[in-house]
Amino acid sequence: MSLDPTTAQIAAVRGFNRYYTQRIGVLQERLLDSPHSLTEVRLLYELAHRPGASAFELATDLGLDRGYLSRMLKRFESRGLIARTKSTTDGRRHHLRLMPAGRRTFALLDRRSAGQVATLLGALDPDRREGVLAAMRTIHDSLEGITSASAEVVLRSHRPGDIGWVVQRHGELYCREYGWDERFETLVADIAVRFVRKFDPRRERCWIAERDGERLGCVFLVAENRAEARLRMLLVEPHARGLGLGRRLVGECVHFAHAAGYRRIVLWTQSNLHAARHLYAEAGFRKTAETPHDDFGEGLIAETWTLDLATP
Repeated sequence: MSLDPTTAQIAAVRGFNRYYTQRIGVLQERLLDSPHSLTEVRLLYELAHRPGASAFELATDLGLDRGYLSRMLKRFESRGLIARTKSTTDGRRHHLRLMPAGRRTFALLDRRSAGQVATLLGALDPDRREGVLAAMRTIHDSLEGITSASAEVVLRSHRPGDIGWVVQRHGELYCREYGWDERFETLVADIAVRFVRKFDPRRERCWIAERDGERLGCVFLVAENRAEARLRMLLVEPHARGLGLGRRLVGECVHFAHAAGYRRIVLWTQSNLHAARHLYAEAGFRKTAETPHDDFGEGLIAETWTLDLATP
């Protein structure tokens, strides 16, 4: 029996592609009622989410012709949307970032895109909506497996650009998944700033989970005092959940805390973060306190969890 796709299967995929691209409006010369093409909008998205990326990295990751990308970047520069900064380690490369005008442009396009999808999904009843989303996840996971199922997820220390990503993704994901407002993002930003300013590499660490250059998650371990460390800002991207990354990140914190000579690890979480709480319990943490609050949402219950460490 042949494993090659049939003519009918190929036609079905091509037919779906024609339908969906027309339905979401990407066949138009300009996307989302803007002066930008689909590729330009995607490039703005990457620059918004990857501050400091180089043109070489963008061309490689997006599969773009370098000449084509260079022309787009020059147009963005002429419109005041981006700026370039020469790399301190490689004079041939420049780091790219959005200027205020570029951030405003992207924010407008991002809102329009989200509104377009909201309209599309809003026309479906909950069961049909979940069916569509499940089908999308199946397509993504199946095709992604062709190229990256065997790619290794590495845990590395932080570098320029990571801290901004940590703050942004916490703000976006927790708003989307739990409805928390911008006060939570501000809290994360304050924690991140203190980490960078007071960073002690002998007793503190940030781990970034990464696969093929894409950030998939993070966690921090910071010093409370000589005897106690605090686990902070654990996050795993939705499409990377199920890979065991959360368990691996928590495990790195525990291992490092042992090696650094801490006697215990504490953490602060919320009662509705069920997946994270399961990971903490699995690692041996125990809830030691809880407090109702509404610091960044209504009806929240903050919890303190503690792990006592055996003497190394």
